[in-house]
Amino acid sequence: VQLQASGGGLVQTGGSLRLSCAASGRIFSIHDMAWYRQAPGKQRELVAAITSDGSTNYAGSVKGRFTISRDNAKDTVFLQMNRLKPEDTAAYYCNARVVSGRGTSVFDNHYWGQGTQVTVSS
Repeated sequence: VQLQASGGGLVQTGGSLRLSCAASGRIFSIHDMAWYRQAPGKQRELVAAITSDGSTNYAGSVKGRFTISRDNAKDTVFLQMNRLKPEDTAAYYCNARVVSGRGTSVFDNHYWGQGTQVTVSS
């Protein structure tokens, strides 16, 4: 199973970006999907999460500005980021709990995508 994140970039304060993360492999189902971020010198933190039935939760610092969504048919999670601030600058990572298979074996694991850099200039 692989998670491929995309959509990061450089944007001015107040601008918007949309991140995407697509899962691929021998996937049976995907449970929770989430976005985390890590700024230089700081710990990785949860930004937003979404369950398989669409329930969401957000970090207080992004509530009202960011929206997480998913396309279950495409095994993809999105993060729409509006009204970006310089403090949103970080590497953003997607995470998913995936049930997958190989041969007669079934695996239930969390996977990480590679980071995608978001830089917000003041």
